[in-house]
Amino acid sequence: MSCPKIFESEYKFCLILWENEPVKSTNLAKLCAEQLGWSKTTTYTVIKRLQDRGVLKNEDTIVASLVTKEDAQQNEIEEMMEKRFEGSLPAFITAFCKTQSLSQEEIDEIHRIIGR
Repeated sequence: MSCPKIFESEYKFCLILWENEPVKSTNLAKLCAEQLGWSKTTTYTVIKRLQDRGVLKNEDTIVASLVTKEDAQQNEIEEMMEKRFEGSLPAFITAFCKTQSLSQEEIDEIHRIIGR
């Protein structure tokens, strides 16, 4: 099953959900007001939109995710690689390394990951 698309503002909402789930929709609306400056109506609209796309479920006013943070991140990376780098991992890594200052620990970790 592929992961549904989660847009930027929805992702910020999902970060709050993942940190607090399962959570009552009223409490989620309060958290979104505090952290995102959203009105209750905006939060409920996003809940409905994400529920319709299969990102979360809202049963008896309890909201819980159906998509993990890791799955959402993986989907975003795959989409970006396909759009910007024609699916080429070496092209992505080259572009990433040109703009990042990596510590020796990070380089060693990347080597370990590639070695697997």
